[in-house]
Amino acid sequence: MTTMNSGRRGGLRATTAAGLLLLLALGGCGTAETGTPDAGAPPSASAAASSAPAPAAASPAMPAPAAPAPAAPGPAALPRSEPVVLEIPAIGVRTDLLKLGLRENGSLEVPQDTGSGAPASWYNGSPTPGERGPSVMLGHVNSPSGRGGVFADLRQLTPGTEINVSRTDGSIAVFTVDRGALYSKNDFPTLEVYGNTAGPELRLITCDGYDPDTGLFDDNYVIYAKLKA
Repeated sequence: MTTMNSGRRGGLRATTAAGLLLLLALGGCGTAETGTPDAGAPPSASAAASSAPAPAAASPAMPAPAAPAPAAPGPAALPRSEPVVLEIPAIGVRTDLLKLGLRENGSLEVPQDTGSGAPASWYNGSPTPGERGPSVMLGHVNSPSGRGGVFADLRQLTPGTEINVSRTDGSIAVFTVDRGALYSKNDFPTLEVYGNTAGPELRLITCDGYDPDTGLFDDNYVIYAKLKA
């Protein structure tokens, strides 16, 4: 297993983009029956350049981050500390967090479903929650049991909803939802989701747009949140 840790605060490392060329091609959103892990990311440059159509369930890679955004007024960034638990009281979510990176083939490791659509995972190539930049978490929308996954109710989150992330240093990073957005996997806004930010932010990503004719998910749903305290 190849793991990549955040090197520069404010976004994902440039090397991450190269490693994610096969992001989720083997382990992305699958059928409702199999409950395969759900995560989203935009098409890679190599995939876009290919004349062959991308697989319907494949999700693309993140590009090299843009130059760090200028600092903006707001809560001070927290020191690095890896997340252990994610809680979203408004939708009854409490999940331990796996810390996953990349496989040797460049695809993103995805959470192993326990049968109930959990747990969620933190992508360890992104900043830790509370550091400057977008911390990225992935979760299932479905499960083999037929019940919803850990991120099944992300669409219910409204601006101002609190999200709590417990960290290994004992602190809790509290985020408030800014907005949610639905994106087609074929038109995923890479920089908007994964690009550098002026302050500490959080991204929760799952699949959406289930197509019963193909048994695949055509979209990703993304929650954007900012550090409150």
